[in-house]
Amino acid sequence: MIREEIREKLFSLQDTKFRDFQAKLMPTVDPANIIGVRTPELRKYAKEVAKRDDVWEFLSDLPHKYFDEMQLHAFILSVFKDYDKCMEEVCRFLPYVDNWATCDQLSPKVFKKHRQELLGQIKIWIKSDETYTVRFAIGMLMEHFLDEDFDIAYPEMVSKVRSEEYYINMMTAWYFATALAKQYEAVLPLIEEQRLDKWTHNKAIQKARESYRITPEQKEYLKGLKE
Repeated sequence: MIREEIREKLFSLQDTKFRDFQAKLMPTVDPANIIGVRTPELRKYAKEVAKRDDVWEFLSDLPHKYFDEMQLHAFILSVFKDYDKCMEEVCRFLPYVDNWATCDQLSPKVFKKHRQELLGQIKIWIKSDETYTVRFAIGMLMEHFLDEDFDIAYPEMVSKVRSEEYYINMMTAWYFATALAKQYEAVLPLIEEQRLDKWTHNKAIQKARESYRITPEQKEYLKGLKE
């Protein structure tokens, strides 16, 4: 079966020092479920597996036991060329995502060519009860809708998210820091009006002030907006 074959391959690529390093970065993942395969190796292997006719056996075998299998799954979906099939599989995969790394590294290339369809799905994801589905929605808005497709409605959508989950609030802060770097004049009023909860508001300002894309004058002004 492809599952056993993949698992054997992943263990052959194991780097125990990297495994121990990863475990420290992901407190939501049991260290015993981390094999320790470096990302470039996983991406390379994902391209191979994605071409196989029996890839669906692996993709349907959820939840995977190992973090590295989840990562491989994310990288396989990221190279899918059929938007509808990719979206179907992403929606099926997201409820099983249990860590920030898999969430953030799931980035299907085909989404760039279907932004309006993607936007409709983002509006559904962002209202989810699943931590990493919401985080993924915000991440997709940050990746695809802060440049030529920007609309103030998108940061307003993110500003309405309220959660006790660290990994959602941290992504919201990251989103607003990036939004300030790319769309400063449009997004600044949302910070001035304190649309975010206090922790996320302050974290967004902190991250924006750490950005090289924010001018010294902007950083000084943002400093004065901290609660």
